[in-house]
Amino acid sequence: MSSEPTSANRPRRRAYTTHDPAVDTRLAAIVGQVEDPRDRQLILEMMITAYRFGSDRASTGDLKIVTSAIKELRYAFKIFRPYRHLRKVAVFGSARVSRSHPAYGEARRFGRLIAAAGWSVITGAASGIMRAGHEGAGLTASFGLNIRLPFEQEANPVIAKDIKLVTCKYFFTRKLLFIKESHATALFPGGFGTLDEGFESLTLVQTGKSDPRPIVFVDQPGGRYWDPLLKFLLRRMPRHRMISPQECALVQVARSAEEAARQILEFYRVYHSQRYVGEVLSIRLQQPLPETAIGRLSHEFRDILSRGEFRQGPALPQEADEPELAHLPRLLFAFNRRSFGRLVQLVHRINALGPRPPR
Repeated sequence: MSSEPTSANRPRRRAYTTHDPAVDTRLAAIVGQVEDPRDRQLILEMMITAYRFGSDRASTGDLKIVTSAIKELRYAFKIFRPYRHLRKVAVFGSARVSRSHPAYGEARRFGRLIAAAGWSVITGAASGIMRAGHEGAGLTASFGLNIRLPFEQEANPVIAKDIKLVTCKYFFTRKLLFIKESHATALFPGGFGTLDEGFESLTLVQTGKSDPRPIVFVDQPGGRYWDPLLKFLLRRMPRHRMISPQECALVQVARSAEEAARQILEFYRVYHSQRYVGEVLSIRLQQPLPETAIGRLSHEFRDILSRGEFRQGPALPQEADEPELAHLPRLLFAFNRRSFGRLVQLVHRINALGPRPPR
């Protein structure tokens, strides 16, 4: 049996208020014109939070942080909203790489390959690897998330004057946007910033705060830039039980732009996306799996089930708010919400068991 509370015994959520009934009434009247009741409640809670900052006597510095962050996120969401239907890969790498560096050409070739497959790239919008990714993808398939710094802050000429460039004040809002608006992470040779973004991706997938995604460390043919780090990640950390052997599945390695693009596209060949519906994890599929595959998954991945078995079926009624995905078949099961490394392994297995296109 699942240890999660059911709707019958889940504790009722306390009302979120300003503690001043007159103010609550005025705020509710302000948001009353919002049609969707869920959106109306969320906007109301944002307004209550702003009011409570005042009643808490928050410092001016704290208020500046919250205000700037909300303004940044609102604007960025507005920019990305028309493009949410597009798959995107977050490309990270050093701004200090020159055009003559082998990694520059590899990143440019990767951008071109990923754009040819109908994807877009999101980079930090600066020079080096970031400019190379934009050059390869072209302006139409490029997004930029710049950061205000005393150095390395100028947007590269590919994206500099485009509407799809967002400049952030804070790293934490920028990192949230990179993960939220992308479906894969590609790490080219880089420094602290590249490592920061890479470990952010790994940590969020490891803990289930982000959906499964391909996280690919990319080198040029014959390159060995990532080898010492990969040895530490994939050998030393499991040996010392700092991560589980299953969590090594979060890391993928590519020795060329072509291999990196192929790994990312393969991750979504059959797997499409996922959503929790109560105790059930609904994995959306690009195409149905053979019935024999369902039995194999129930046997091979029974350790991640909190109860029951895997089954294949249509969209659940609770998913009706995403009509654009209603036609996709589902793989449904009660996931234990702990084994996220195994969940990534499941995605790879789904792709391996799914039908291959005719040659």
